[in-house]
Amino acid sequence: MSQNDDGAYKPDPAKWQLVWSDEFDKDGPPDSSKWTIEQNNKGGGNRELQAYTDSPNNIRVENGNLVIEARKEKSGGMQYTSGRMNSRGKAEFTYGRIEARIKLPHGRGIWPAFWMLGTGGGGWPRCGEIDIMEYVGYQPGEVHGTVHTGAFNHMKGTQQGNHTTIGDCEDQYHVYAVEWYSKGMRFFVDGQHYFTFARQGDDNDKWPFDKPAFIIFNFAVGGDWGGIKGVDASVYPQKMLVDYVRAYKQISGDPTGAGGGGDATKSDVHQFGK
Repeated sequence: MSQNDDGAYKPDPAKWQLVWSDEFDKDGPPDSSKWTIEQNNKGGGNRELQAYTDSPNNIRVENGNLVIEARKEKSGGMQYTSGRMNSRGKAEFTYGRIEARIKLPHGRGIWPAFWMLGTGGGGWPRCGEIDIMEYVGYQPGEVHGTVHTGAFNHMKGTQQGNHTTIGDCEDQYHVYAVEWYSKGMRFFVDGQHYFTFARQGDDNDKWPFDKPAFIIFNFAVGGDWGGIKGVDASVYPQKMLVDYVRAYKQISGDPTGAGGGGDATKSDVHQFGK
């Protein structure tokens, strides 16, 4: 790993070749050739409190950032509004390195995320979910990376993941990344590895990750996890800022993820629960 002029970590160009990105450098709505803005007031499937809208008050590109803003205002029977977008059908990936440079919001009840969802059949969780970055405001500074499958998921309490402490994640930008290989995944913040999820056989319920997955950014309020300690309504509005999101393909090294300064075929963390 090395650093850009702005201090952000960048992957080794001898191993990773950039194949897709959004630098969020044109003010206005997110690029519709890359993203679909989701609109619903269904609580995100986790009893969340926000309605997702396409309003520029909730989701926009501004001053070189994707801005997802959660606001204390009623919409569609919900008490808050916010934004969510995905790249389904526009940018989907199988293996590679996916990263985003993000500054996180703060306050009890926030639940922003940068994640991927598989396109394979069977619905969630059998399609596979890769949570590259999740953050809940009642745990300041604790950033989570988690994998969900048919066998390993939060409905069973068997999801596999880990967390790391980034004390200034609400004040500074950091690069959150996953390196996805055919035999495992490795999770990073600013080039520092903190979690490995290794493939455990060919059973789709344990490893549904040989199929394409798309990227999602969202900012939830409350819910089954984000709202465990309640919601501090006084902190809103709050913003999740994304400087860029980039996808790379591997051009050297073992495609299984074995060796090379970090073995993705051997889980170094099996932490159940969050």
